Amino acid sequence: MGAGAQRLQKILAAAGYGSRRACEEIVAQGRVSVNGRQARLGDSADPTRDTVTVDGKRVRVQQTHTYIAVNKPKGVVGTASDDRGRRTVRELVPLEGHFVPAGRLDADSEGLVLLTDDGDLVNQLTHPRYEHEKEYEVLVIGHVDEATLLRWRRGVDLPDSDENTRDGGRTLPARVEILHGRGASEGTWLCVTMREGRKRQIRRVAGLLGHPVRQLTRVRIGTLRLGTLKPGQWRHLTTKEISNLKSQMRAPKSEIKKQQSKRGPR
Repeated sequence: MGAGAQRLQKILAAAGYGSRRACEEIVAQGRVSVNGRQARLGDSADPTRDTVTVDGKRVRVQQTHTYIAVNKPKGVVGTASDDRGRRTVRELVPLEGHFVPAGRLDADSEGLVLLTDDGDLVNQLTHPRYEHEKEYEVLVIGHVDEATLLRWRRGVDLPDSDENTRDGGRTLPARVEILHGRGASEGTWLCVTMREGRKRQIRRVAGLLGHPVRQLTRVRIGTLRLGTLKPGQWRHLTTKEISNLKSQMRAPKSEIKKQQSKRGPR
């Protein structure tokens, strides 16, 4: 390998095949070859000299990336593809390219989805260790009192969502406020801001607290806001929005603390 050799998952992520974790799965599935030889986890390649393929198609590392904001409607799956044939958020954007969503949003929910071919940014926005904020407007059944808000804010002990998924345990503290001026006779509008994203987390927490969700809309991912996009609409991000998102890319909190401890007290 030459001086430009990189791990395969990094090359695939840069080419828009998803986050590095997702690209590791692609390699582990035996779908990747380097110069005609099936690759394994841990292999590297030089994208300027070696021929890397996925499912027989050559991988081309892009020098520039595309960033798209979509208002995903209810009933549309928030993934790039679906093995059950359901309509996906990727199908809402009639552009060529390997665009993947930065984070999940279940079919029953609507709102902001970021589609991009920038695998590093996807990894930064979705990996739990980075704890980037996501903001939601949520209509729940019933009147939510202050005691319930306090329980939600402090964190709630969730059971696993099913016997095959280990996603239970205590949730991180969240900001939960009543949206004044958004009255609803059938319930309470809340603004929920979280730094994690387990499967259907808001719905599970709200249900556990006795206030099932009637409507859920994501309005912000990090610095990126939904704005005036209507359900089903999409747009390219502005240069400023891209710059603001990339400025969030940082080391995990654990690594920051480690670096600070090495420097010692000031």
